[in-house]
Amino acid sequence: MNSTLSPLLGLLFAPLAAIILIIFKAPARRTAGIATAFNLVFSVALIAFYPAAQGGYYYVMDLAWTTLPGLPPIRFHLGADGISLPLLFLTAIVSFAAIAISPATIRRSSEYYCYLLLMSLGAMGAFMSLDLFFFYIFHEFALIPTFLLIGIWGSQNRQFASFQVTIYLMAGSLILLAGLVALVMAVPAEARTFDIVALQGYITNHPLSPTVQNEIFPIVLIGFGILVGLFPFHSWAPPGYASAPPAAAMLHAGILKKFALYGMIRIAIPMLHQGFETFLPILTLLLLGNFLYAGFITVAQKELPTMIGFSSIMHMGYLFLGIACWNVLGVSGAVVLMVGHGLSAALLFGLSGEITQRSGENRFNELGGLAQRAPVLAILFTFASMASMGVPGLANFAGEVMVFFGSYSSFLIIYAVAAVFGTVITAIFQLRAIKAIFYGPMEARYEPHRVTTPSTAGEEVIELPGMTDVATLAENAPYVLLIVASLIIGFMPFLLIHIVQPSVSLLPFMK
Repeated sequence: MNSTLSPLLGLLFAPLAAIILIIFKAPARRTAGIATAFNLVFSVALIAFYPAAQGGYYYVMDLAWTTLPGLPPIRFHLGADGISLPLLFLTAIVSFAAIAISPATIRRSSEYYCYLLLMSLGAMGAFMSLDLFFFYIFHEFALIPTFLLIGIWGSQNRQFASFQVTIYLMAGSLILLAGLVALVMAVPAEARTFDIVALQGYITNHPLSPTVQNEIFPIVLIGFGILVGLFPFHSWAPPGYASAPPAAAMLHAGILKKFALYGMIRIAIPMLHQGFETFLPILTLLLLGNFLYAGFITVAQKELPTMIGFSSIMHMGYLFLGIACWNVLGVSGAVVLMVGHGLSAALLFGLSGEITQRSGENRFNELGGLAQRAPVLAILFTFASMASMGVPGLANFAGEVMVFFGSYSSFLIIYAVAAVFGTVITAIFQLRAIKAIFYGPMEARYEPHRVTTPSTAGEEVIELPGMTDVATLAENAPYVLLIVASLIIGFMPFLLIHIVQPSVSLLPFMK
């Protein structure tokens, strides 16, 4: 047991302190911005001081919490390795950007910013928890404000979308809970523990019987699959994201979806590896649904937020494929792609909100020619689209290439070919969106026209109605920050890969 306080507590303390200050009437947006800015700088420092070459857990803290009758002790066990540290950084940078793009004036602003901070706090806690109890509870802390943000501050159909998201994600959480409880109870009584490290060590040395693994693994897979939007459990996500406030969509699609993928890497496959191999053919068929079905559905969308929502579902197939390889190259690529996808998804949802708010429209046939009115927004959206398409030089490309080669190494060649075809589908709908929104025929309400106003003493002047650009530094900065992070990882992927690979190589049964 390590009772030394961990610096990881700082990542939890900052949003928690900000929430308390906001409750006591501190300026909500400024306080939330300071807390998330601190976490961004601190997460970079934690990565810089992490001994990447040796891999494994660092910044560890293990404190007794409580003991419930009939259950193993619950411990407040924190730690981070080369797999979780990049996700902590992703949480910090997307949280900062989500706060920065949120409006300065919004109804019930204190509640709004507290809910965003709770989402960030829950994600941070889930990625650093090494106890199954807190791993699960922190994620639930993040889900509850997601429902509230959609239901209170969402756009059209927000009540239905919030209700649907609540039902799906609560069902996924309950199924996952049943699987985790079954996993713990499958271990002999003297070895039962919620501690992820100890449980993994015991099961690696004393594997559960194939029958037990084949019973538990599909439960865990369905639970994680619903939470991440694995086909066919994906239908909650696109309407939910389309109705959510942009900041909430950025946090959920960019960060919280990675919880399920992280859980597959950390818990499901290492501890139930025989079950994973048994159900691998089914898993690979399901991820084909993400590539092909969700991909073609995305092409058919006529509204920007829904298109981006289906696009996010489609790209979960790449991440599951990398994990399904279960070799160092594929899983490392999946972790890199988690970061890349988180950055690009946050960018796209944030910019979609800007377009909708500034133009009053989100339908492709009602948008057009906006590059003339908002050239900076056009440039930012093009960068975000290129990242989503996996253009070389951006973070998604590095992760996707590793996943493709990892798939070939694991003889999942058919699925690698489908993934490559998926990049073509992505290029189709992203380029179509750019053309329709920014370079299509300009709608009449955006065209310059002559008007006479009292201020001009009866003289005619040119008026430029409608769309405005993201003109100020405060408006540009959060998007530029996400783009710069994607460019750094894209041009120098070794910065992330050398952190990720040693820890991935330590996972049980890794090839």
